[in-house]
Amino acid sequence: MTQQEQGQWQDQIKWSDDGLVPAVVQDALSKEVLMLAYMNKESLQKSLESGQTWFWSRSRGELWNKGATSGHTQQIESLHYDCDGDTLLVKVRQNGPACHTGAYSCFYREGTSKTAEAAAQQEDRFGPLSRLETTIAQRDAERPEGAYTTYLFEKGIDKILKKVGEETAEVIIAAKNRDGDELRCESADLIFHLMVLLREQGIPFDDVLKELEFRHRKPVKKD
Repeated sequence: MTQQEQGQWQDQIKWSDDGLVPAVVQDALSKEVLMLAYMNKESLQKSLESGQTWFWSRSRGELWNKGATSGHTQQIESLHYDCDGDTLLVKVRQNGPACHTGAYSCFYREGTSKTAEAAAQQEDRFGPLSRLETTIAQRDAERPEGAYTTYLFEKGIDKILKKVGEETAEVIIAAKNRDGDELRCESADLIFHLMVLLREQGIPFDDVLKELEFRHRKPVKKD
């Protein structure tokens, strides 16, 4: 994007009287909302130039680069503004937890929640996969001691690939033995480890769904 193009869309932003605009930060992989902060024109420009998030601290009255001290930086994937031009959405690759408390997201406290039955009625069939992706992202960011997912991320790509291979073999064996219960369980294990692998590789699960949708819509060639 050229400086002229940047200037054109920045002119669409409706800054508050004190020169600020709220910026919602979202994990580009899991789609989880991570935090809300504020930008002024200078912090927005520094964010665009550096590829990392910069904000304006209202309490300290100064610019701050997210993660500069903790190392939990945010690499910007894309930046959007809403229909009214008064709110920004920043999609990022989050390194470590986003919250100063050590939580993956600043929005970890619930005000209200649906009952499990009500949530299940409104949830689509891919809801469990979406929740699993969020949980994996949380484990990656927070690395809680004793968690199996933490163990996988800390061991690294070779261990994750080994587990994907092992679970693939278990699926094959269960299918060969025509053991439906075992096949169901091993398939769940394989999907879990595949999603850990996708997170390690920085690929959103949505990209896999988009690829499936693309293949479904692709016209069939006739001989």
